[in-house]
Amino acid sequence: MTKAIMIQGAGSNVGKSMLVAGIARACVRRGLSVAPFKPQNMSNNAAVTADGGEIGRAQALQALACGLAPVIDMNPVLLKPETDIGAQVIVQGQRVATLKARDYGKHKATLLPAVLDSFHRLAQGRDLIIVEGAGSPAEVNLRAGDIANMGFAAAAGVPVVLIGDIDRGGVIAQMVGTHAVLPDDDLAFIKGYAINKFRGDPTLFADGMDIITARTGWTPLGIIPWFADAWKLPAEDVMDIKSRKGGAIRIAVPRLNRIANFDDLDPLSGTPGVSVEIIEAGRPLPADADLVILPGSKSTIADLAHFRAQGWDIDLAAHIRRGGHVLGICGGYQMLGQTIADPDGIEGPARSVAGLGHLDVATVMQPHKRLALSQAVYLASGDAVSGYEIHMGATTGPDCARAWLSLDGRGEGAASPNGRIMGCYLHGLFSADAFRSAFFAQLGKPVAAYGYDAQVEKTLDALADHLEQHLDIDMLLTLAGPVISPDRATQAPG
Repeated sequence: MTKAIMIQGAGSNVGKSMLVAGIARACVRRGLSVAPFKPQNMSNNAAVTADGGEIGRAQALQALACGLAPVIDMNPVLLKPETDIGAQVIVQGQRVATLKARDYGKHKATLLPAVLDSFHRLAQGRDLIIVEGAGSPAEVNLRAGDIANMGFAAAAGVPVVLIGDIDRGGVIAQMVGTHAVLPDDDLAFIKGYAINKFRGDPTLFADGMDIITARTGWTPLGIIPWFADAWKLPAEDVMDIKSRKGGAIRIAVPRLNRIANFDDLDPLSGTPGVSVEIIEAGRPLPADADLVILPGSKSTIADLAHFRAQGWDIDLAAHIRRGGHVLGICGGYQMLGQTIADPDGIEGPARSVAGLGHLDVATVMQPHKRLALSQAVYLASGDAVSGYEIHMGATTGPDCARAWLSLDGRGEGAASPNGRIMGCYLHGLFSADAFRSAFFAQLGKPVAAYGYDAQVEKTLDALADHLEQHLDIDMLLTLAGPVISPDRATQAPG
């Protein structure tokens, strides 16, 4: 019989995604067949799945922790913000609409059948489904039509464990406050709780645990100390990218408003001797950078305007004049060209804008989104690269004749005549250890050998060890409830 448990947070960024990955790896090592599930995610950091869709990057990491290939059912609703008030809505891997936040609030309840369909399909043949909530159930103003937290828990009959974040302070208020504002029907689903990100001696919070338990009646599952190696796992938020300071090779990455699919940076941030610096708005691109990477963007034209508003276009031109190297990936590749045309108004009003002009290529936005897992070859060295494509534009021009990748038998990417400015649509390049070494050797900046995938696997095992020591996983499995059919999942589990 398949069981399920849902990990919800008393706030955003309490560490739910990492905990689900660690719990999943621990349970797999116990011999269980486990799969991750997140009903609704909001992120521009997406992963392409083998079944032809896209899901949140965090669920792809959780799938890896389970020893599974990512599939669309692991994250049936993905919201990809395009503006401050609107987002692209991805349902079961495919784009269905672009909606303003207010309109999505009215629309989200209609997505529950698709969410439950994915949940029950994923559960078939599994021992355990670990569900991740989004934000906090304490946002009771969003409860109507909810599919992310208690709305899903109630519809699917899944018990909940609530996680508090002691690092930001006020964790007793987080937990007791959540208990105070939730209606009784929702409270009945919360069976246990744990405190995450503790720094120092956990025994010093024993009285705090007693207070929370007394006020809520929930089963305490543990105090989880800060996991220092979390930065070695793929980052869910760009601000979680950690850099080794003072590396011999300095990479600057301007933070775009709608930065997307920045997992390209994860392998670089862990490479010995490499320093990756995220440049915030209002700061200049550093003059001593060896490489500037223009990352992907969910709204390329708007982010190009933002890029210019910071004066980064001037900084980039100066960097190139000094002999620096530039790599544009996906949206960043499009920005490096001569023009970006959006005749169908995919990113807003129909228009054509001038690019940065550093590559002799032009991009036309197209309604069809290309989603593909791809195998390529780095032509300079012959090294194989595995990556993915996720874009809505086509780029052509004279510099494409200097393609530097071979993908499915065709040239991919473009380069300037001197080879110092490059762009491509393929994400995930730097995860390939041989390519990463060859790429920096071509730049005249050799890097030390470093096994990225092996480090991620090692870190997942270390995370599982960490949770086995500090989280009562046996009790968590006891609290998990059976996966039952939707028509019966209307009452809190006993």
